[in-house]
Amino acid sequence: MIQAFTRSLAQLRDRAILVILLKVILLTLLLFAIFGVAAYFGLVWLFAWLGWTDGGLAAAAAAAIIAILTGLLLFRIVAIFVLNIFSDDIVDAVERRHYPDRAETAKPPGYVIGIKMGLASAGRALGYNILAAPLYILLLVTGIGPPIAFFTVNAILLGRDLQDMVAARHAADYRNLAAGSSLPKLERFTLGLVTALMLAIPFVNFLAPLLGAAMATHLVHGKKEI
Repeated sequence: MIQAFTRSLAQLRDRAILVILLKVILLTLLLFAIFGVAAYFGLVWLFAWLGWTDGGLAAAAAAAIIAILTGLLLFRIVAIFVLNIFSDDIVDAVERRHYPDRAETAKPPGYVIGIKMGLASAGRALGYNILAAPLYILLLVTGIGPPIAFFTVNAILLGRDLQDMVAARHAADYRNLAAGSSLPKLERFTLGLVTALMLAIPFVNFLAPLLGAAMATHLVHGKKEI
């Protein structure tokens, strides 16, 4: 895992990776901006319906707060969704530098499948975290319980998502990705946990999805080289 992380970190200097990183960051920010604008117009309509004639400034302030809160709460979901769109480009860049034989035999899934995988990932993240919400609340009395539970749940989900991004290029059927490339459960969990922790750190969270995908590529293919 340490070697996979250091290799992934070192490749951030590659022009191809930097271009992909810029795309991921810009699209992620664009999605949150669109949500903020939509919230603004929705609030303007709501205030007008309620008869508040001077609600423009209040709507703008409320929309900004909503956008910020949404960014804090849903950044992980949106970032991984965006990453799925460009995941093939990231995995391809890592494979071509470190595993050229894997890159030659890969079958790129394309952006449509990437979007489908991103939507599936977002659905799982929302669903499982909503199901786990009562547990998060119950553990509030422990102080440290909620973050432990949260990172555990999301480490499991992220580990699968990142593994699937690599497997999608090598599985005969993207709907049965486990047949393409599968990591041991503990290693997959550790991969997801490291990525989830990075996603919780300001500014580092923009690098986290890309580093996670790169680490997954090293872990999957590293096993096959032994």
